[in-house]
Amino acid sequence: GYVAIAPDLYYREGGGAVEDVAAAVRQMGGVPDSRAIADLEGAVIALRSVATCSGKIGCIGHCSGGRHTLLFACNTKSLAAAVDCYGGRVVTSELSPNQPRAVIDMIAGLNIPLLGLFGEADMNPSPEHVARLEQELKKHNKIYEFKSYQSDVGHGFFADYRPSYRQEAAVDGWQRIFDFFGRYLR
Repeated sequence: GYVAIAPDLYYREGGGAVEDVAAAVRQMGGVPDSRAIADLEGAVIALRSVATCSGKIGCIGHCSGGRHTLLFACNTKSLAAAVDCYGGRVVTSELSPNQPRAVIDMIAGLNIPLLGLFGEADMNPSPEHVARLEQELKKHNKIYEFKSYQSDVGHGFFADYRPSYRQEAAVDGWQRIFDFFGRYLR
């Protein structure tokens, strides 16, 4: 098994329904990247204090959490592996004062294996954005595995409580995640 922690990167934005808080964060330009990195580094420190933690830390995120995972993985030495599940807003056209530098431009800092899981019907990240990200990973000789699921699979295909859920892709994705973490975190 694994020791896990799920940091709430939105806790400073106040309470309320998840959808409302997420909408408010999007409206303000996203969680500031510097704050997300610091909060995730704090989560790693907390995990390492757990007696049963092996010291090999992985990070996984879906949607904006996928972006935060990739962002963190490119800006830390604390991780052993990372999984980005359809994290969007990684290209230069999507900058904001809170996110002033495109994550795709930080790929040189990635020093761990990355697994990316995407849907071909997703628009953020679009298949073109995924291709650009893969091109950047290749350019920097990074260790990565990408899987893009067929054309009827879009954003949020892991979310079994939403209409976007795609069971076949989700089951395959979870198997890939467990295999990937099994290789790099054990």
